[in-house]
Amino acid sequence: MIIGRSVGETSLVSIDFVSKKMPNVGEYVSIEYDNKTILGMIETMVRGSVALNGEIYDPNTIEKIREIEGNDFYIKGKIRILGDIDNNLRIPRVPIPPGTEIKIADENILKDVFQVDNSLKLGHLISQDDVDVNIDINKMVSRHLAILAMTGAGKSNTVSVLIDGLLQYNGCMLVFDMHSEYIGAEFSNGEVNIIDPIINPLYMSFAEIKGLANIQSSAYIQERYFRQAYKEATAISKEGESNTKDFIEIMRAVLYKWFETEIFQNKEINASDKNKIMDVINKVDDIQSKYSALLNINAGNILSQIQPGKANVLNLGQTDESAAAVIVSHVLRNALKSRKAYMHKKEEDLYNKHLKFPVFFIMEEAHILAPKNRTTNSKLWISRIAREGRKFGLGLCMVSQSPKSVDPDALSQANNMIILRLVEPQDQKHVQSASESLSEDLVKQLPSLNVGEAIVLGLMAKVPTLVKIDEFKGRRHGDDLNIIEEWSKVKEKKEKSIKEQENEIKDLGGDY
Repeated sequence: MIIGRSVGETSLVSIDFVSKKMPNVGEYVSIEYDNKTILGMIETMVRGSVALNGEIYDPNTIEKIREIEGNDFYIKGKIRILGDIDNNLRIPRVPIPPGTEIKIADENILKDVFQVDNSLKLGHLISQDDVDVNIDINKMVSRHLAILAMTGAGKSNTVSVLIDGLLQYNGCMLVFDMHSEYIGAEFSNGEVNIIDPIINPLYMSFAEIKGLANIQSSAYIQERYFRQAYKEATAISKEGESNTKDFIEIMRAVLYKWFETEIFQNKEINASDKNKIMDVINKVDDIQSKYSALLNINAGNILSQIQPGKANVLNLGQTDESAAAVIVSHVLRNALKSRKAYMHKKEEDLYNKHLKFPVFFIMEEAHILAPKNRTTNSKLWISRIAREGRKFGLGLCMVSQSPKSVDPDALSQANNMIILRLVEPQDQKHVQSASESLSEDLVKQLPSLNVGEAIVLGLMAKVPTLVKIDEFKGRRHGDDLNIIEEWSKVKEKKEKSIKEQENEIKDLGGDY
C-alpha cells in the first residue's frame, strides 16, 4: 500500500515524506529504487493544513475555511533509513530520489527481519500485533543490556519476560534483587533459587571489608592497623587456631592484644597510636552491630550457590545500600576472577573455585550500585564487568528508573537498550548521550509510550524497534500496592479484633 512520496533533499540515513494517509509512528516502510528495496521506520509525523496556517488568529475565519476546505489536511513526516532488505540491511550508498513512492512494509518482510538465531521473544510491534519481535540472546548477554524507564512504566515486567525466556535455554542469571521483588516469583520455564546475602569473610578482599568499616583512605594510620588485623584474623581463621568462628570477634581480639600490650609488630606504640587502635576497635564494633548477619565464616562462596536453569535471586531487600554495594562488588570481583581462571585452565583450591558457566547479572537499582557522582566498589566492578566481561562469558543488565543518576561510563558500555517511558528531559538526554542508536526523533517518542511499550535498540535487534512487551504470565511482586485495599485490611482486622473481644466478654457473662 502506497502511503506517500519522498520530498525535499534526501540523505543516506533519513528522508522526509508527505502523505494523504495517516500511518503510525514506529511503522516500517519499504522504498524501491535502483533495483533495491530499502527498509525504513517512520520516526516523526505532523498533520497540517496549507490554508489553516499558524498566522490565522480569528476562530471565525478558521471555521469558515474549514467549511470550504473540509478535511483537506496533509501529513508530513521523517523516515529513518534502516538498510537494504536484500543486502543484510546495509545502508545504501546512493540517496533515495525525491518523489519516490513510500509503501507500508510487507508483513512477511518484517517477520523475516525480526526472526533471529538463538532468539528470545520480547513482544510484538506496536504498529502490527501479528509481527513478533525476537532478540538475539548471545548478543544481549555478551554485549550487555540497559533497561531504563520511569517508575511504573513496566521495568519489572520486562525483566521477568527476559528471565523466563532465558530459562528456556537453561540460562543462568543472577538477579541482585534490591527490593525482594523476585523471591516469590513463579516462572513457567524454571524455578527460583533464592540466595541469602551472606559472605564468608575469608573470600572478601580488604577493600570490601574496609568498606563495611567505613575507614576513609585519608585515615592511613587506622587503615594500617585495620589491614594488619584483617591479615592476622584471616591467617588464624584458615589455620583453625581460634576457639570462635566469628571473624569480626577474631579481629577484635587481635586489636585488643595490641591495645593492652602496647606492642605492635614487636614495637612499642605511643599513646596517640593507642587511641588510633581504639578508634579501629570501635569501627570493628560497628561492623559487628550492623553486619553480623552478613558475615559468616562457615558460609560458602556465593558463586557456588548459582545454578544454571534457575532464576538465581540474591535477596538484598533487608540490606542497606553500603552492604548491598559490598555484596555486589564481592560477587562481581570473584566472578571475573573465577571465569578468568577457568578460561585459562588454572588450578582450583578451597578458596578459588572455578565458575564453569556464563552468567548474566541483572542489576536492579543500577543508579544506587553504579552512581554517577559517587565512587563505590560496586561501581568499580560493574564498570570492569561492562568492559571485560564479554571475553569471559559474563553479561550485565542494568535496570534503573533514574537513568540520569547512572554512571555514564558503565551505561555507555551497554550496547543494547530497552527504553520504556521516560518523561524527565535530563533522563532522556543522559540516555541519548550513552547510545549512538537513539536519535533525537526517537527520544521525542519516549514520553508518549504507554505502559509496557518500549524502544529496543542495539546489536541484539537488527533494527531499532517500537515494541509492545509481552505481559509476564507468572507471579511476581513489585507492582504498585492497592492503597485503598491495604487500608481496608487494617480496618477489617481492627473490627475483627473488637468483635472477638466482645464475644469473649459475652462468654464470661460480662457487660460491654
